This record gives sequence, C-alpha cells and structure tokens, in this order.
Amino acid sequence: MCKKLICLKNCRIENNKEVFIKNLSWTMNEGEVWLVTGPNGGGKADFVNALSNVGKLKFVPSLQSESLYSNYFGDSVEIVSLERAARLIQEERENDESEYIEGGVDIGRTGRVFIAEGVLGCVKKNTPLPEEFLHLEENEAVKICGIERILDRGIKYMSTGEIRRTLLARALISGKKLLVLSDPFAGLDVQSRTILLNFFNSIAQKMSESHTNEEFSKNEKFPHIILAMERWHEIPPAVTNVIEFSQKQVTFCGKKADYEKILEQRKLDEKKSEEKEKAAFSGALNQTLQETKVLQQDNQLNDEILVQMNNVNVGWGDNCVLKNLSWELKKGEHWLVRGPNGSGKTTFLELITGDNKQVFCNDVRLFGKKRGTGESIWDIKKQLGIVSYRLHVEYRMVGDTTLENVIISGFRDSIGLYEAATDVERAAAKKWLELGGFQGRENNTFGSLSYGEQRAILILRSAVKCPKILILDEPCHGLDEQYRKKILQLMEEIAQGGTTTLLHVTHDASEVLSCEKHILELIPNHNPMYNIIERNV
Repeated sequence: MCKKLICLKNCRIENNKEVFIKNLSWTMNEGEVWLVTGPNGGGKADFVNALSNVGKLKFVPSLQSESLYSNYFGDSVEIVSLERAARLIQEERENDESEYIEGGVDIGRTGRVFIAEGVLGCVKKNTPLPEEFLHLEENEAVKICGIERILDRGIKYMSTGEIRRTLLARALISGKKLLVLSDPFAGLDVQSRTILLNFFNSIAQKMSESHTNEEFSKNEKFPHIILAMERWHEIPPAVTNVIEFSQKQVTFCGKKADYEKILEQRKLDEKKSEEKEKAAFSGALNQTLQETKVLQQDNQLNDEILVQMNNVNVGWGDNCVLKNLSWELKKGEHWLVRGPNGSGKTTFLELITGDNKQVFCNDVRLFGKKRGTGESIWDIKKQLGIVSYRLHVEYRMVGDTTLENVIISGFRDSIGLYEAATDVERAAAKKWLELGGFQGRENNTFGSLSYGEQRAILILRSAVKCPKILILDEPCHGLDEQYRKKILQLMEEIAQGGTTTLLHVTHDASEVLSCEKHILELIPNHNPMYNIIERNV
C-alpha cells in the first residue's frame, strides 16, 4: 500500500484575512509525480504558496466532521519560482548598505552565502562560512546547475537565469524533503533547460521507484518534487498525475493520461474559435488605441536612428559583460536579442533605459543625443515602454497600487502614482484593463495578483502610450497560454502600427515574432562577443 505524503480532505486555503480557495481535497502518494497547472489567477499560485508556506497562506480543515490535513514534509519544503526570485532581489535592495560603505558598493549576499543560508538558516554578515561551503564548486548540485563561476558574485549582479539556477542549487543542497518547482524553465537558456529537464526526469524516476524499495525510501537521498506550470509542451515525461485549478477551484484531478485526452478536446474547440477571437482582439485593440490617442506619445521623429552604440564596454571587477559592442536601432526595424544566461542581454537593455550608470562612460546615443550631455532620465523614459524583471521587482515594492493606477503610471513614466489621475486617464486605463481581460478589477491591488497576472498588467502598462521604442525583456514570464497568445498578438500589432519599434529578449523560439527580422546574438567569452543576423521570414 502506497504511503500518503500529503492528504487534504475538505480543506480551504486562507491567510489571516481571507479565503482564497473554499473547498479542496487532494492526496499525494509516494511514487507519484504531480503537476499543478491552470490559468493565471485561477488558484494554482495559491495552492503552490500554501504548499511552500509563502505569503502566510495555509491549508485549514473545514468545520465539517469529514475533514483532514496531514503533511509528511512539514516545514521541510523549498520553492524555486519567479515569485521567489523576485522576492530575493527585493530583499537585496532593501538590505543594500552601499551608502554606509567606503567606496559606496555593497555587493550584498553572494550565491555562496545564499546557499549556505538554505542549510544553516542564518549567516551573519562578514562571518566566515563553515568549511563545506568554501568548496561548493565541487558540489554535484552546483555542477548540475552550472553556477560554479558565479558563487562569489553578488545576487544583485546575476542575470534572471543565473538567479533561478542559484535558487535551484540552494534547494537541492538544503536537504529539504519536498521541492516545489514553479515555472522552472522560465528565463533559462536552452542548455540550462536541458540540464534541468534531465535532472527532473532523473529525480522523478528515482522517487517513482522509491515506494517499492524500502531501503531507498528510508534513506531519502533524493527530494520529492511537485512541478507547477501551465505550458503543456514543456511538461517532463516523468509526470504521472495532474491537478488543475481554474476560477479558484479544482477543475481536474487525476492521471496524466486522462488529462491529455481533455487537452486534446480543448485544442480542437479552441482551434474552431481561434481566428474569431484574434479578429475580436485586433478590433478591440484598434478601438482602444483610437479612443486613447490623446494620451499617446508624438512619434514624429526626424531621426531614423533611434539608438546607436559605438565600441561599448561594460563590466565590474574582472567580469566583462559587454566588450566593444557597436550596434544601432533604426526606426521600424524590430530586433530580437538572444544569448545564454549571463551573456549581458539585460545589461545591454539597461544602457538604453538608463538603469546602468556605465552608459555615461560609453558612447551611447538615444534619439540623436549622446547620453550624459544634459538630458534627464525622464527625457529618455518618456520615449520608452519597458517590461523587465527590474521593473517587476520595483512594482512589487509598491504592491498596494491599484491596477488602474499601474496603467495610468505608464502614461507618466512613474513607479506607482503620486498625483491624482485625470478623468481621461482613468477612462483610458479602464479600456486597457478591459482589453487585457481585467474588466471590473481596476481597484484590485497589484500585490494581490498572481505573478503571471502582474506580468500581463505591466505589459499593458508598457504599451498604453505607443512609445517610440518598446523594450521587452522576457515579457511572457509566468503567463499562461491564453495570456501569452494575447500578449504576443498585442506586440505584433503594435509593431505593425508603424509608430513603435520593438526590442525583444526571449529564450523561447515560439515567442519570436514574424516582424523581428533582425537578431543581435550575444556570445560570452568570444571575440567579437556578438553577432548580427538577418532573418528571412
């Protein structure tokens, strides 16, 4: 008989203020590998957060006599997610002591210290680490995750993918009995995705066999894993069972094979209505753009060259990120930027957005003017629409901002809203929220949304003023399939409008737009460290 690892019978998910899911029954048995899936905002994130004790969410048995909650893992749970990565960066910002340090640089926690905290619980600043953490480069988990070279780099200096791999290494080394991997492939390059997929299948196979091997079960050398994601084509073959959430309730719970049959039928139904839905969205977008034209940027530029970089070099210490990069962005030429984790893609974009101070010691020209010749950061940002990891983290720090005000802040280029909105702005915000499927939710707060819903809101915010350049750094992180299709169509149609030029970073080949006929490929440790490719579409 299989051992029950987690058992929920007539339970609810709540925090100290409200109930998120009213009634839930689910059992995880030894030997099962579970996938948690469902659309953004449907309850998947609530379930995952309750499993991993995030946000004070918890499982609570109802008052019915036939209710039960038991969890073999207890507090021995570690989560790897976009949400956790964002919180990690937020923690580093809040604890930054650069202004109190001679030289003005506090690198914060390194990857090595962060991993040590996963085992020791707490590591005092500037305290020597135990011997085993001084040789983490030799640890198998560190090698699997490919982070040997960045262990002593400050977390705030890591790329999104490097942070995700560091989180995974910490989870593996922590010795926790249960790992919850939420959207584990988001932000990872092809090599990292392959490594993680092989690792998952290997561990899942061992755990699947463990319930028939008493000695193996006792030793518990390997953790159990629960996977949470929505994109079915990325699901590892080792998954055996699926639980799906939609509209804050369970809409499927059972074997993977049975769920696949349901998906096949859904695809057939969706295909019949796909063209009609695309046409309806296109019409709604055009109407929204026309009705909010008064708040859009004047995109009549005399300069054909929007951005120009000449022999740009960026780095810190011995770490060279960009070397002798020369590149230009012309009006109407939409670019895809790609390269492995840590190759400098985000740094490259931050030279344009003004978020990297090394722009002032390089020859970088925006809209015909060299940076550092008197223009303010606001002169630059009013010409840009931005979706990035940095922006997402900054908005999480003002999470009580309403969705209406988040959208309006896109017209004003601010993080949050600090002056009263006009009636015209409020009306425009409601139209954009309706376009994105958030109608009636304008008074919801940004912090109350799931990670994927937050991402969708930030994409809408970036597009509202039809900026001269729309900068998209992995915009589809955390989006479910429906949102993803809608957002990609939004980007494509904005590009076709002729007033906005796209600069798009993604690792996912399925997210490359047909309008992106130019590719800047960053190649670390090569000379030259970049390649320019013309696509034939």
